[in-house]
Amino acid sequence: MKKILVVEDELSVRENILELLEVEGFEVLGAGDGFTGIDLAEQYLPDLILCDVMMPKLDGFGVLSELRKKVLTDRIPLIFLTAKTNKSDLRKAVELGADDYITKPFTVEELLKAISASLEKTAVIEQKSQQQLGQIVNKISFSLHQEFRSSINSI
Repeated sequence: MKKILVVEDELSVRENILELLEVEGFEVLGAGDGFTGIDLAEQYLPDLILCDVMMPKLDGFGVLSELRKKVLTDRIPLIFLTAKTNKSDLRKAVELGADDYITKPFTVEELLKAISASLEKTAVIEQKSQQQLGQIVNKISFSLHQEFRSSINSI
């Protein structure tokens, strides 16, 4: 079961999203501000984060910046949910490494498609990384085997 963290300061919006995701079969966590969101991300390592941009104390851009600085959280995909529609905000989100940017109001279908696309992208990247790691391990094993054989033959 995939785990999704929702960082949203508006309680009713957060609760609606959490309920929707739970019905869709996701394990969910909720945070009412950016600092709590960062703490929960570090503690539970969700598979995906949905984050509002405009929040008091620490906005979504700050959340993403902090997450990208830490080894445990730097690869967690993050989708912004926001009422901000300026191109400069979208550009900033992309530059910080956001996976998607959904403007409010959004439909359930839009949200679920964005989540699905992000999770699929992450799975493909993980699979390719595992394949590359396997190839490296095989090459090292082969090289070590050859070295041992050469050493033994010379003795």
